[in-house]
Parts: sequence; structure tokens; C-alpha cells
Amino acid sequence: MATSSISLTSGMRQNLFSLQQTQKAMETTQTRLSTGKKVNSALDDPINFFAAQTHTQRAGDLSMRKDEMGEAIQTIKAANNGIESVTDMIASAKSLAQSALATSDVSDRAALAAQFNEVMGQIKTVVADSGYKGVNLLNDTETLTVTFDESGDSTLAVNGQDGHGGLESTTATADWATLANVTTDIETLDTARDALRVSAKQLSNQLSTITTRQDFTTKMINTLEDGAANLVNADTNEEGANMLMLQTRQSLGTTSLSLASQSAQAVLNLF
Repeated sequence: MATSSISLTSGMRQNLFSLQQTQKAMETTQTRLSTGKKVNSALDDPINFFAAQTHTQRAGDLSMRKDEMGEAIQTIKAANNGIESVTDMIASAKSLAQSALATSDVSDRAALAAQFNEVMGQIKTVVADSGYKGVNLLNDTETLTVTFDESGDSTLAVNGQDGHGGLESTTATADWATLANVTTDIETLDTARDALRVSAKQLSNQLSTITTRQDFTTKMINTLEDGAANLVNADTNEEGANMLMLQTRQSLGTTSLSLASQSAQAVLNLF
């Protein structure tokens, strides 16, 4: 027999409709509790759904930029490590030169000059090894471009520095045959050291800028994610209370429907 052919009393229809509405509300509440969201699709709330989606997408784009900034920071640190090592080697080379000034023996100065040349060769090696992911900022022909925003409009160009400080082809002048040769090389070392200090300071300033922007990006990502959550996340405490209330309503509705059914069955007792 088709359901539509069954005649229900007015009371039973009202109770049945109430139970159906309660069941629908329970299903909605269960979905919110299981997903943790009050807006799970555009059908729930198109305005909040798409607004939250926009926030989440932007946060994802910024997260990628943040990773790029992290890599840029490591590239600059690698270059700075190289500058520090080259500066130490310059100090070592200067110590050899000063030792050469303290001796009048030409052969002794020649031996010190040979050691000096070895240090100069190591400077080249350190500079060549100061790259990170294929970018070496101790090469003054290279430029690292760091992008800060999701649209690519905000950038910073980090220019490479001469990591040799002008010492790339430097060797002991005339094998330090005269004290004047030694003095000349000491002056060259001092000039290189000063140039490297300037390079280190410039890289440090750019590192500070990138670090500041990275911190700002982290805060922006958190703000966007919080904004998205405020738009679509459910209050689990409230939804839990709603579920308890709906379960109570369902129980009362079932009891009420049973009572309405008993009233209809009482008619049978007349026959």
C-alpha cells in the first residue's frame, strides 16, 4: 500500500513533521561536529565560504613566499660565512707579511711569500664554495631577487659582492724581494679587508630586511587563517549543546507520536 494512501490524524502528521525537522537539524549538527566547520560548502553560506576560501588561498601563496625568503636568508648567510672566512685568511696573510717585515733575510721572506701565496689561493676556493642552491653572492655578477608578496609586486634585489675584496689575482709582489714589496701587499690586504667589511654590512642590512618581511609574512598568514576560521569554523561547544537538545527533542517527539497513535488505536476499542 502506498504511503500517500494512508490516512494520518492531524496530531500524528504534526508530530511526524516535527520529528523530520529534528532529524534534519541533527544531521546538520553532526556534520558540523565531525568537520569542525559550520560552513562546509557554498550551499551553507556562499558569502562566508568564498571569503574564507580567498583568505586561505592567499595564506597559501604567502606561505610559499615565506619559504622563498627562508632560502634567500640562507643564501645570504652562506655569503656572509664566506666573507668571515676570507677576512680570517686576510688576517693570516697579513701576519705572514708582518713576519716578513721583521726579517732582513731575502730567502726567509721568499719562504713567507710562498705561504702567503698559498693563503691567497685558499681565498679563491672559499669564495667559490660560498654558494647556496646555485647562487653565490660573493660573485659580483650575480643578483638574487626576493619576492615578498603574493602578486610579485614587492621585491628586493640582493646584489652579489666581490668576495675576494680585490685579491682574486693577488700574489706576493716580487716574492717580497724588498721590504717595500711587503709593505705594498700589506696595504692591499688592508684595502681588501675594508672592502669586505662594507660588503658584509650591506648583506647584513639586506638580511635584516628579509627577516623583517618574513616575520611580517608569518603574522599575515596567521591573520588570514584566523579570519578564514572565524568565517567557517563551528563552535563545537555550542554544537554539542545543540545535539543534546535535539536528542531530547527527538525523544519527546517520538513519545508524542506514540501517544497520538494510541489515540487513534482507541477508536478500535469501540468495535
